[in-house]
Amino acid sequence: MNKFDKGFVFGTATSSYQIEGAHDVDGRTDSIWDVFSRTPGKVHNGDTGDIACDHYNRYEEDVELLKELGVESYRFSIAWPRIFPEKGKYNSKGMEFYKKLIKALKNANIKPAITLYHWDLPMWAENEGGWTNRECVDWFCEYAEKCFEELGNEVDSWITHNEPFCSGFLGHYTGEHAPGIKSLDKSLKAIHHILLSHGKAVKIFRERGFNGQIGITLNLSPAYPNDNTINDRIACNNCDGFFNRWFLDPVFKGTYPMDMINLFTKKVKNFSFIKEGDLETISVKNDFLGINYYSSNVVEYSTDEELLFKFIEQDTKKTDMNWAITPSKLKDLIRRIREEYTNIPIYITENGAAFKDVVNEDGKVYDTDRIDYIKEHLKVISQLNEEGMNVAGYYLWSFMDNFEWAFGYSKRFGIVYVDYDSLKRIKKESFYEYSRIIKNRYVE
Repeated sequence: MNKFDKGFVFGTATSSYQIEGAHDVDGRTDSIWDVFSRTPGKVHNGDTGDIACDHYNRYEEDVELLKELGVESYRFSIAWPRIFPEKGKYNSKGMEFYKKLIKALKNANIKPAITLYHWDLPMWAENEGGWTNRECVDWFCEYAEKCFEELGNEVDSWITHNEPFCSGFLGHYTGEHAPGIKSLDKSLKAIHHILLSHGKAVKIFRERGFNGQIGITLNLSPAYPNDNTINDRIACNNCDGFFNRWFLDPVFKGTYPMDMINLFTKKVKNFSFIKEGDLETISVKNDFLGINYYSSNVVEYSTDEELLFKFIEQDTKKTDMNWAITPSKLKDLIRRIREEYTNIPIYITENGAAFKDVVNEDGKVYDTDRIDYIKEHLKVISQLNEEGMNVAGYYLWSFMDNFEWAFGYSKRFGIVYVDYDSLKRIKKESFYEYSRIIKNRYVE
């Protein structure tokens, strides 16, 4: 029980804007998150990613920590504005950083897993409509192909997009994330173009014959009705459609869920942005599916809400994000994916928890809640694999404390503590525990 075979990949993850800093170095121009975070009232405490964890200058130190941790793979993302700081203008200096990082990782016997898009769209693209502009698909493909060409020989695992739900709905519908737009119409366009760019990038990857595997990462949250009433079951269906099926269905079935299209037509009168052949492209075969899993949702019916559901507080332990800790619900999610969608390998590309970590007088960070969180989820994954569910790997979020989007630096997800004044790295107790799990390939 609770063992992991030799083929199972243990990793950890970060993203470019959250850790790199060096926002105006070596030709990098602004991303939508640079502009959003500098806009008063958008990010907690006015925090920005200008310096973040200064990983751009400290990557060698960080790779040494990864080596000590013992991970087999490190998932990170590339900052698009470093590679194309202007429309159509490639910046080799920006690419040089990722070549140096990859070389350091390979020397440490760590496989790089690259995410092409973790939300930092170049501002030049946003100024021309960003993801709501279909041309953005071509801009992304130009960027993706350049990354494949420059790094493809050294990288065996690629993720096109991280969490289109967040880029699309949080960035263009609720406005909580960059670029801060509040329009259901624009969010559906943006999501469609993001998914289309995924399919086209996968096709380029295959046609050009690059080595390795490629897929997409979706953040998925199982939904449950508060009561078994018709109304609450409608709410649950809508919540599931919003968070899960709007992404799973096009990627694996080549369709958008019609019940959600019907629901969205209250606000969106025209779906002509979905062109003939688009869904065929979006549903191109992936080598794997990345799933980011943090929590599950319990909902009830509410006519006050546009999508007719509202969240119910769950009676369980919560993280510092106020997310319910529900590792057992990961079983429901994975079993459903296997039953309804796909048999390709699944990687848990993010799983982790924010807690109020403090450095004690002895210089240590005793994050026992995080240790429990990690172990409980890994137990579930081990049990799923005993059922033959083919969960091929696990990437702990996050390697280090970092810029947590609209929450700024107020939430700590890392297994490495970052002192944001000195930028000193301090290994938390969870770092040592995760290292032991990796070494033993077993969780107690």
